[in-house]
Amino acid sequence: MSVLAVIPARYASTRFPGKPLTDIAGRKMIERVWRHTSAAEGVDQVVVATDDARIADAVAAFGGQAVMTPETCRNGTERALAALDELNSTAEIIINVQGDAVLTPPWVIGAVPVVMRADASIEMATPAVKMPPDTEAKFRAAKAAGEVGGTTVVFDGNMKALYFSKTVIPFQRNPDAGTPTWQHIGLYGYRAETLRRLVALDPSPLEQAESLEQLRALENGIPIRIVEVDYRGRSAWSVDAPSDVAEVVAIIAREGELVS
Repeated sequence: MSVLAVIPARYASTRFPGKPLTDIAGRKMIERVWRHTSAAEGVDQVVVATDDARIADAVAAFGGQAVMTPETCRNGTERALAALDELNSTAEIIINVQGDAVLTPPWVIGAVPVVMRADASIEMATPAVKMPPDTEAKFRAAKAAGEVGGTTVVFDGNMKALYFSKTVIPFQRNPDAGTPTWQHIGLYGYRAETLRRLVALDPSPLEQAESLEQLRALENGIPIRIVEVDYRGRSAWSVDAPSDVAEVVAIIAREGELVS
């Protein structure tokens, strides 16, 4: 069962143009994500899907593989499918890894293909991590201050997603109940046929309300398996704006590199 990992990477960005080529402690952002993905268990091939020759050239310079995809791709999901088709790949599982997830450990990325290889009934999967109390408190404070980044998820007893939200769910009316808050990690695994079905669907009402593509799957009856992961003491952070770069560099200096 072949697994293709696709890292969508656009040069144009309203908040952070050229973000994939940003230097992060001596390595370009896209190289860091490529290295972490290449080290993940269960991944057979890694490609960067881009629409810009500058990114493709940078990937080639560090020894990675890039594939050119149309500028008309509206999101990473469409770009992942475009890469699959451009490569004429026969991969049965496609892992979509966000190009700005510079601190996502290889074992978190690899958890998704491992679970999907083991259970052929899983159409789509994505990881989540249980927030420790101090992290949850900071997360809630950031949301209260108006920050948009960061997504939470709730799921049933069979680890099937019930809902994803940019707000903090569930609402803790009774904090003493000890119900955990789970942070969603933005990478996805799809069966090839599920990816095609998802891209063919129109954007759904909840997806448009929350700006979360995964809600399109839930609204159209595509189940999403939540994969519980553990960062093993590592910090989770993504680069959404230029101000995030210094924080990521500080984390790497403090905790060390994920891969050599």
